[in-house]
This record gives sequence, C-alpha cells and structure tokens, in this order.
Amino acid sequence: MSDSATAVLFDIDGTLVDSNFLHVEAWDAAFSDLDLAVPSWRILRSIGADSSQLLDDLIGDQPNDVKDRAKELHSEHYAELGPRLRLLPGARELLEAVGAKGSQVVLATSSPPDELERLQKVLDVDALLSAITSGDDVDTAKPAPDIIGRALEKAGVDASSAIMVGDAVWDVRSASAAGVATVSLRSGGTGTAELTDAGAVAVYDDAADLLHSLDTSPLARLWR
Repeated sequence: MSDSATAVLFDIDGTLVDSNFLHVEAWDAAFSDLDLAVPSWRILRSIGADSSQLLDDLIGDQPNDVKDRAKELHSEHYAELGPRLRLLPGARELLEAVGAKGSQVVLATSSPPDELERLQKVLDVDALLSAITSGDDVDTAKPAPDIIGRALEKAGVDASSAIMVGDAVWDVRSASAAGVATVSLRSGGTGTAELTDAGAVAVYDDAADLLHSLDTSPLARLWR
C-alpha cells in the first residue's frame, strides 16, 4: 500500500443514483406477488443491507425457497424500473471534484453485476474510477465489512487513508467495522439522527450539499 495514496469510497444506491425508492417499489411488488404483506416503511429501512439480511429482517419466518423467489422477483421488477433511474443532484460533479483533488474515486457497492451495470450507465463516470466492487466480490455484503475491505484492497490504500460516502446506516456500520470513517447523505431517505447514531462523522443533504462544503468537510483531511 502506498503511504501517500488516498481514496473516497462511494456507495451508489441512494448516494449517487436516486434508486432507493425504486428498490422499495420492486421489493413491494415482489412480496405482493407472493401474497406477503410487508409495509413499505420497513422495506425502506432495510434498503442497502445484504439481500439475505433484508429478507431475514422482512420475511424471516418464510422458508428459503420463498426468500429465493422473492429475490428473483425483486430483480425482475427492478429491471423493469431501470428507465426511471436518475442521478442525484451533484453526484457526477462530486466524483469529478474528488478526483481533481488527487484521491482515488472508488465505487464500493454490493449491487449484483446486472444492477451495477445499469447504475454505471446512469453515472457515466467510468474514466474517473480507480476501482469498483460488486456483490460478486464478497460472500456477505453490508453491514459486514467485507465489501469495504475489498474496496480498500482494490484501491491499494489502508483504512486511515480512506473515507466512505454513503446514505444508509448499513454503509456506516460496514465502513466502521473496516476502520473507515463515513460521511453520510440524507438522499437515501435516512435521517440525520439515525446516521449519526450509527457513527457517521458528518451528515449532508445530498452529493450537491457535500460538494458545496467539500473543503470544510471531513474529506478535506485526505488532501492536507
């Protein structure tokens, strides 16, 4: 690992792309297809977690074949919603600014490859990226630290030389377990108090808000 290298690890769903509520819609449709009643607010609170944990949290009393079918149905419904994916305000500009500061831009997501491909098309920033993770990189995704550890390995930096930017408590818990500080955004639908209680070192409205305060944000320590 390089002593001078730094990296900013970015979650995508709800952080850079406005997709969390589409995931809620897709999971709601999947559960409805299986005649399972799961309130949308509970689904939203689980978005960003490993799909196995999400299913255990939401329909843990169901057999594994039902959970597997729910996961398949979610993927089908989410693919249909793909045309509605949109960049969140300031997302691309934030990545450009971080890259211009000299830090590596890393996508630290546990999205499966098919979803990641759609998200990357929306982002359209492949030339800026130093490394990308996907759900295929680890056995267990967030809140386990594995995906963050893999992102650090791919970037060639240690935890003290990186900062995570995410929108969910799962991002904070995953990064914290890997020794990485997290700056959180409210754009995924989680409030300040919950993000702070999970361990976020700072909370901003969205990528545009963080970009506006970039030089006074916790990310600035990477460039001093």
